[in-house]
Amino acid sequence: MSTRKPVRKTSSTRAPARKPVSGTPVWVMPAATVAFLALVVGVFLVYRYYTTPPPPPAPTQDTTSQVISIITTLPSSEFDTIAQGSANNLIKPVSGTTATGATGKPLVLYIGAEYCPFCAAQRWPLIIALSRFGTFSGLQTTTSSSSDVYPNTVTFTFHGATYSSQYIDFRAVETSDRNQNQLDTPTAADQDLLNRYDSGGTIPFVDFGNHYSSTGAFYSPETIGGMSWLALAESLQQPDSPQAKAVLGSANVITAAICKMNGDQPASVCSTATIQNIEKTLK
Repeated sequence: MSTRKPVRKTSSTRAPARKPVSGTPVWVMPAATVAFLALVVGVFLVYRYYTTPPPPPAPTQDTTSQVISIITTLPSSEFDTIAQGSANNLIKPVSGTTATGATGKPLVLYIGAEYCPFCAAQRWPLIIALSRFGTFSGLQTTTSSSSDVYPNTVTFTFHGATYSSQYIDFRAVETSDRNQNQLDTPTAADQDLLNRYDSGGTIPFVDFGNHYSSTGAFYSPETIGGMSWLALAESLQQPDSPQAKAVLGSANVITAAICKMNGDQPASVCSTATIQNIEKTLK
């Protein structure tokens, strides 16, 4: 009588293992990811809220007049002491027919916006330089956007202001207010210069009679960050202050470009050794 050995099951005959079924619904992980991202954004917004300096209290009309008086009557000796200071010379030569303004004089064209912190920084030296050739009226204080870099940088706006000079014309285009609502519209001629010399649309843009142009601020807005209008104006009376070296150094560079495009008039401004030396750096 023969005996038969029991047949052993090989691995190929075993029942396949079953993958364990997760008890977690499929929507949980995406929802958790969304919740985590929302938490990160919330933390960032809270941090931004507590670290963004609030806008300084708006100055009274008397204080505004005091600030304008200080920055437009600085002594020539201080400009000579500072020379170019810490300013970056961003002025480049351009070629074309001399651009003139409403009264037929060489035109300085500014295009910017109130929300722009770099425009906010550049208006200070631009106002100071232009005041060496003429007179502003109607300048009003404002600050740059509270949600952009260098928030709430104190400055002025050219919107609604006027300028008169026997040497040059000045036209300012503030395209938007500090909340990015539309303000001024460039003319076709303004837009042509902007397209020709500032194809990237960088602001602030300044054209000096179609002889020179510049884009951007000549110093960092951080230099004047957190200051009130009056505190900044008073710091410009101190030649050793970082603000004076940046702002008045920039004003000297702008002055040199205006002198160069205007045949060095008036001589009382343009013939100083400081301005003449800076002119030599303008090709």
